Amino acid sequence: MTRTLFITAGWICVGLGVIGAFLPVMPTTVFLIGALACFTRGSPKLEAWLLNHPRFGPPLRAWKEQGAISARSKRAAVGAMLGSWVVVLFTSSTWLVPAGVGAVIVAVASYVLTRPLPADALQR
Repeated sequence: MTRTLFITAGWICVGLGVIGAFLPVMPTTVFLIGALACFTRGSPKLEAWLLNHPRFGPPLRAWKEQGAISARSKRAAVGAMLGSWVVVLFTSSTWLVPAGVGAVIVAVASYVLTRPLPADALQR
């Protein structure tokens, strides 16, 4: 039963990640990391499929093995957060919402920016 729940949750995350690859308002990597976590607990075969995927495998392997995020991904993530905050700033009728969202974005961006670079990026 637990295995089935993890596999189902993993496929839901994969689906959301695929949607995020085409919609700028949805993240892709976060959902694929979630799918990897679910597949790790539910299906070694699906975990291997994700880790060996030609497009998504390398960043997922870097995250799983090293807790690393590429410089390009860091720039994209922080840029998307900043863009989202600007939208909130100009569409909010009070300063409290942008302030609260800004505080969360600063915390998340700090976490993303302090993750190490993948080992292969350091060797170049």
